[in-house]
Amino acid sequence: MSDDTTTITVFDAVRALAFIGDLSMGQPTDHSLRTAWLAGKIAAEAGCEASQVEAVRHVALLRWSGCTANAQEFADFLEDDVQGRQALLASRAPRMRQPHISGPVPDAVLAMADIHCEIAGDIANTLGLSRETEAALRTVFEAYDGSGVPGVLQGEDVPLATYVVALASDLEIFGRLYGIDEALTVARGRADSLYPAFLVDASMPFAPAWMKELDSPAAPWTEPAEQPASMLRRMGLELVGDVIDLKLPWMTGYSRRVASLARDCGAQLGLDEAACHRTYKAGLIHGIGRAAVPNAIWNAPEPLPASSLERVRLVPYWTSRAAGQIDGLAAEAEIASFAFERRDGSGHFRGRSGSAMPLEGQIVAAAEQWQSHRTRRPWRPELTQAQALDCMKEDAKAGRFDQEVVTALLACVQPGSVSKPVVPAQADASLSQRELEVLRCISQGHNTKEVARVLGISPSTVRTHVERVFQKLGCTTRAAATLKAATRGLI
Repeated sequence: MSDDTTTITVFDAVRALAFIGDLSMGQPTDHSLRTAWLAGKIAAEAGCEASQVEAVRHVALLRWSGCTANAQEFADFLEDDVQGRQALLASRAPRMRQPHISGPVPDAVLAMADIHCEIAGDIANTLGLSRETEAALRTVFEAYDGSGVPGVLQGEDVPLATYVVALASDLEIFGRLYGIDEALTVARGRADSLYPAFLVDASMPFAPAWMKELDSPAAPWTEPAEQPASMLRRMGLELVGDVIDLKLPWMTGYSRRVASLARDCGAQLGLDEAACHRTYKAGLIHGIGRAAVPNAIWNAPEPLPASSLERVRLVPYWTSRAAGQIDGLAAEAEIASFAFERRDGSGHFRGRSGSAMPLEGQIVAAAEQWQSHRTRRPWRPELTQAQALDCMKEDAKAGRFDQEVVTALLACVQPGSVSKPVVPAQADASLSQRELEVLRCISQGHNTKEVARVLGISPSTVRTHVERVFQKLGCTTRAAATLKAATRGLI
């Protein structure tokens, strides 16, 4: 893409993915940034070369980038995918292991780790990061003594960056929660188990000073100007939207649809090109805050109980917070934070009304509402075109949306109107038409029997097609196939 107004730097994309990962893990939104800074310090004290120090920082920022992809599996395993992960990280027991249970690791744990690591590794590859960074992200749950997950690597076969970031994360989390003395006690207990002892030995003399510097008023972590040229390259923001949507299979492609409709609506209203680009990018990231809400709430039928509704109301708040942390997305994230506001003041999180809502924010809000109507939920089918039209007209009549905005939006969704994609689909002659149909079905979370029923083929034929799709796309999980297909514009 030649126009930089529709792209961001790789560094800003990494920062956005780190923010989403922290929300998914129930952590403060500077957890990955603090961990990356600590990881760089540990690597330097351990005698790593500059390229290795750079790799550990990038691994720390992207360590949790696979969390949206296995959120549903985590929810099935622990009910609350956000608080469950938060509790795991705060536990002094070894992570992702079953030390007191003989026998193999449960299949559910293996599946979650496979999904997470494949997605994180694929993201690093898409971003053009180093091979060491990608390799470490694909082995992020392995342990020095071989007791990690999946437990096929140990010792020097595991990338050093994996160990450095695991130690840095322990120091950051336990230092923040329990103090540096307790953090060092945990680290010593995991030496030559989760990570090699020499990394702990190299860190111990400096860890108290590091934590003091981390907690100083001026954050010490790396600034954009200090990044290598590879992190200042420009790339499409669509990857971030696709990763956001992985959290809920029924939302596959949702952020792209909101973004495209918001852009088209802005053009219909006569906004200039720069404003249309802003609404497009805002649409792509309007769902950042969804990562902070467990899947059990998203999959529950409305109306929600007050406790759940309060967590949902904070979704745009977290999107707004991203604006203050990611310099290259500050304007777009602020616009995106109005995605659930309404002109009559009935929206959230601010409860703004009328002229207090910027026009670009109103456009994104209307586009989001339309796509919400036209997207199935676990408890209801998508609304028909006619039903959605009636709902939008009623909202405009009731003052929840501006009438001119709704009129422009409806002109964009009428039969015959065509939305030109900002990122054109890539041809993929290797996939047959039937394989593409199967891919689109599984990307939306349909199981084998459901795909067979929809397409009128046998379950065994579906499984054959899925195997071929995975082989051709070079992936092993539904989430990875979904992300690759979205990146190529296939779904």
